[in-house]
Amino acid sequence: MAPAAGSWAPGLWRACNWLMGAFFALAAYVQVNDPDAELWMVVYTIPAVLTLLVGLNPLVTGNFIWKSVSAIHIFFCIVWTVGLAYNLSLHTKQSILHEEEGRELLGLVIITAWMSLCQTASNFQNNEFFLPRHLPKVTRTQLVEGFSWLLLWQLLSSH
Repeated sequence: MAPAAGSWAPGLWRACNWLMGAFFALAAYVQVNDPDAELWMVVYTIPAVLTLLVGLNPLVTGNFIWKSVSAIHIFFCIVWTVGLAYNLSLHTKQSILHEEEGRELLGLVIITAWMSLCQTASNFQNNEFFLPRHLPKVTRTQLVEGFSWLLLWQLLSSH
């Protein structure tokens, strides 16, 4: 008997979350040399833990504590992003990626985008697992996004 269409999707969703969890954990680790390392380590560790939890059990996104921590972190990242973007628009004369604040802004955007995607994906879950008709499109988007962030980070760190 052939596997049902989309039966690969839950495994791919978990793999994407493990990949992004590793990305956030690595981002937290490389903050060691930053002047405000403690702050940025916390900023990246929270989504690393939340994302790894989704990789272990995708249904955790329905948990009140997971949703609350995620929503609060997204809120603070958005507020911080707006503040940094405003500051950069006033004071930056070259590419924002040449400024430390510009790279910090990009990190906050990545966190906000991924955590929002995890929150949105929780809307596609039922009591057993994901609704098959929605997940393949959502998972493809997440896979492309995950690899794009890693590629972008590699390109930026090599300059």
